[in-house]
Amino acid sequence: MGAVTPGEEREFNDLLLLLKETRGFDFTGYKRTTLMRRISRRLEALKLRDYGEYRDYLELESEEFGLLFDSLLINVTSFFRDTAAWQTLRETILPALVAAKGPGKPIRVWSAGCATGEEAYSLAIALAEELGLNEFRERVKIYATDLDEKALQVARTAVYTERHLAEMPAELRERYFEPVESGFAFRRDLRRQLIFGRNDLTRDAPISRVDLLLARNTLMYFNTETQLNIVRRFHFALADPGYLFLGKAEMLLNHGDKFEPVDLRMRLFRKIGSSTAGMRAPLTTDNPTSGPYTGNAELQSAALVSGPVAQIVLDRSGSLAMMNSRAEMLFSLNPRDIGRPFQDLEVSYRPVELRSVIEQVETELRTAELQDVTWRRPNSAETSAFDISVVPLLAPGGEMLGIGINFNDVTRYSRLRDELEQANRELEHAYEELQSLNEELETTNEELQSTNEELETTNEELQSTNEELETMNEELQSTNDELQQINEVLNTRSAELDRANDFISSVVRSLGDAVVVVDSDLRVLVWSPGAEDLWGLRPEEAIGRQLTGLDIGMPVEDVLPHLHRALESAQSAGNGRVGGAVVNAVNRRGRVTRLDVEFSRMNAEGTALHGVIMVMNLVAEE
Repeated sequence: MGAVTPGEEREFNDLLLLLKETRGFDFTGYKRTTLMRRISRRLEALKLRDYGEYRDYLELESEEFGLLFDSLLINVTSFFRDTAAWQTLRETILPALVAAKGPGKPIRVWSAGCATGEEAYSLAIALAEELGLNEFRERVKIYATDLDEKALQVARTAVYTERHLAEMPAELRERYFEPVESGFAFRRDLRRQLIFGRNDLTRDAPISRVDLLLARNTLMYFNTETQLNIVRRFHFALADPGYLFLGKAEMLLNHGDKFEPVDLRMRLFRKIGSSTAGMRAPLTTDNPTSGPYTGNAELQSAALVSGPVAQIVLDRSGSLAMMNSRAEMLFSLNPRDIGRPFQDLEVSYRPVELRSVIEQVETELRTAELQDVTWRRPNSAETSAFDISVVPLLAPGGEMLGIGINFNDVTRYSRLRDELEQANRELEHAYEELQSLNEELETTNEELQSTNEELETTNEELQSTNEELETMNEELQSTNDELQQINEVLNTRSAELDRANDFISSVVRSLGDAVVVVDSDLRVLVWSPGAEDLWGLRPEEAIGRQLTGLDIGMPVEDVLPHLHRALESAQSAGNGRVGGAVVNAVNRRGRVTRLDVEFSRMNAEGTALHGVIMVMNLVAEE
């Protein structure tokens, strides 16, 4: 198809509106490319030029609606379609499902988009084989739904021709079908376990508490937004554990928080997470004089106040009756607002006009839902999104008690949707065409097989990458072990160094009252506690500085000749004492002290001079 002009787009929308208003079929959630392609076939068959002419033709020829719906609602199905997938279902899913339910418990199944019923009856056969005929009749209920009433009528009749049953194993055909005049009919005693009905997946409520849901090659006809809504409904419909069986052209690429694959190639998924996020129960009120919790108004009030969803309750006169903490914080309400008319409050029209919605709910006594309402709070740069439910609160007798308003914050989901929207636009066209043509043309099966092989190749590449990452992880673990060993060696060396320092400190303390060690440049290397007590300088104030630059009471001019003599004799063999002197000094207390100073060379291994040791002993103090 070529590019669609604005005029053609407008005429196409008018045609969809006609189908919705006159026949109740809403195709706005279906993929537009598929709809245009199918309707264009009708235009070619009728020799019509555009959608406008076809709309006029539909208004004149009412029987054309049936032919159009047959073209749009593609009812392509068969018994045990995709045999490998059904084999996996029978060997993996059904035994796990039966074991999880326990003996005697009912099993509920929903076949959504059942068309003429072949897959619903296939499922009945599979469950009967798993449970046995008696248990199947007692425990199983299969709900099969579709939008096409004509196809549902064929499914209810349950009569199929030899061609329809050609791919079914002979023993199953003999066990579950009875020969009739026009073909073969599914066993009457088992048929009553199947209930067929019309259901629009885009609008009607889903069947709840089902253990297994089949929707094979149904999602692929809807656009991305409608698929998201339908998958949320499927998640709500399934019990826990619950299983979803899709067609081979369908994937749940963006629903990892709702379903996990049991067998991705066979499109079998298991429900995860809670159902309450997508389908919330409306806020209602009970008769305060009934039930086991009579009189617990305080408990009910506490539950309302602490709820994570902002909630507001109006009485029957339209005044504010209750609100929870979340609503107070979100809409700047306070207890003084209790009893005020709701229409006088800012929340009645911001973030969205609620007064008209409340009037509608009071008139129809039916919940109203406002989806994805955006609002920028005062003094805030961020925009929030809410799903708002306006719920009538009814007494058991049906009397109107008030209105409940729930503001569910969906900002995070809205932002995620916006982030994915651009990527989905780029992928949507090619992916939609591939899915649609898979059902319409036999030749596209080869293309899908090729795509499947590419996906397998990609999966193998990802597996190889995963193995490389695992190898790198092991290498990092090995490096970490080596670092751990080095760290242990360093800890050992540090402990040895601490012991050596303690030993040197004890040796220094034992040499005399005060000990100072200097290097060849007369920088202080050691400053003993005795030296600290004698001169009043702490080690950190002395170590590393020139001895001649220290502000102490020792007559450096009397000591320097002996130090230089000790340094000049560095080439002589051996270590030990090289001289001494008695000097008069002034200690830290300001008293004149007579000191006996001994000088000894300190050499490292070999002949390299390392420093001079000065031992100062107190002779007399005035």
